[in-house]
Amino acid sequence: MDICCETASEDLDKTKRLLHKPWKSRLHNFLNSPSPHSRKKLHRQSVNEAKQWGQSLEKLLNHKCGQVAFRVFLKSEFCEENLEFWLACEEFKSITSPEKLAWKATSIYEEFIQSDSPMEVNVDYHTRDTIAHSLHKPTPSCFDGAQRKVCSLMENDAYPRFIQSDYYKDLCAGSRGLGKHKRT
Repeated sequence: MDICCETASEDLDKTKRLLHKPWKSRLHNFLNSPSPHSRKKLHRQSVNEAKQWGQSLEKLLNHKCGQVAFRVFLKSEFCEENLEFWLACEEFKSITSPEKLAWKATSIYEEFIQSDSPMEVNVDYHTRDTIAHSLHKPTPSCFDGAQRKVCSLMENDAYPRFIQSDYYKDLCAGSRGLGKHKRT
């Protein structure tokens, strides 16, 4: 396993801890923090793997290192909520305990779906309402509609920007200057 992929779970844990802080604190920490540890280690993934990410969003999301690279890019653009929601839904689908499923459904709803939530994703009223009604007895598929819509948004908006970014081009070139990705 690549060393950068080992840091993916560390980055996810750190991100989850940061999400519980108010958004102004998270923004302040992001703007004033040095480059994340994952940026330094991300260069260790193979150039061929990075080039595969350019083939489709699905290939990017199927690689832990791809998820880390995409998260770094999305954070620089202040729009990481779509990826975080997609990952939360993937984790949600694997839950088998009805109690844990109910707890996690409420957590995802409050964090991403509910109006004015900390990381609100862009879904229509009907989808939001359908999810709200399913919370009394959630199923592993209760977020599927919203996840498809968010995935479509990423595929048509953030993913093309990522592929065209200097950050991704540096990854494909095997550049070690990953910390050079600028916030816009």
